[in-house]
Amino acid sequence: MASKSSRSRKAPVTRSSPTARTSTITPPRATARGGTRPATAGSDLRGGGRGGGGGGRPRSAARAVELEPAASGKLAPTWLQWLTFALAIVGLGVSSYLTYTHFTDAKILGCAENSTINCLKVTTSPQSYVFGIPVALLGLLFYVAAVPLMSPWAWRMTRRLSFISEGAWGTARRAVPWVRLVSLLVGIGFVLYLIYAELYEIDAICLYCTSVHVITFLLFVLTVSAAAAWGVRPPEPDDELDPEPAEAA
Repeated sequence: MASKSSRSRKAPVTRSSPTARTSTITPPRATARGGTRPATAGSDLRGGGRGGGGGGRPRSAARAVELEPAASGKLAPTWLQWLTFALAIVGLGVSSYLTYTHFTDAKILGCAENSTINCLKVTTSPQSYVFGIPVALLGLLFYVAAVPLMSPWAWRMTRRLSFISEGAWGTARRAVPWVRLVSLLVGIGFVLYLIYAELYEIDAICLYCTSVHVITFLLFVLTVSAAAAWGVRPPEPDDELDPEPAEAA
């Protein structure tokens, strides 16, 4: 009987709950400025610091963001590329005809000769020369350069051609959009001068010249709008971005 009473007097054994967890209190960390930074609970257990991979962004995602060019542009829509190309071809045709009539003294077709519309008066006036160069020839040279600059291939330029070195191709990709934009800025300034000369100095209008002015204005508006909406710098080729493969979870 004594043994039973002694067993009944023993203190009950407390068992810890299987769901209870012990937490480790991490002392504050010293900072470079002399202060202390309190440790976050469970940061050491999960490895969520800068060196760990538990609480931060995956290195592969961070690498992909770093490789993305900050100032890269986007391709202008296809319809805009082909529209500017078509306008440049029409401008080349009209300016070629004006140059032909200037050097051959041929009569300009479809242009009436009256007090307001008189193509011959405009094309033979002193204002039809700039620094001794015929304005028609300057327009022809402008559109000879505008046709390749406005072509869809010049708008894209995302893949290097095999016969061009990598350095030359990179320089061309960066230069072509700026040459396109700057040439149209100069062209629209020249057009404004010619319109002023027709209205206030020659006192006559040439229909063919006006068509060239309208085409130049449209190209200027489309190019500036594309630069504002999608950027001047062309997008980087896909093969230039080579992010690290995603790590297995």
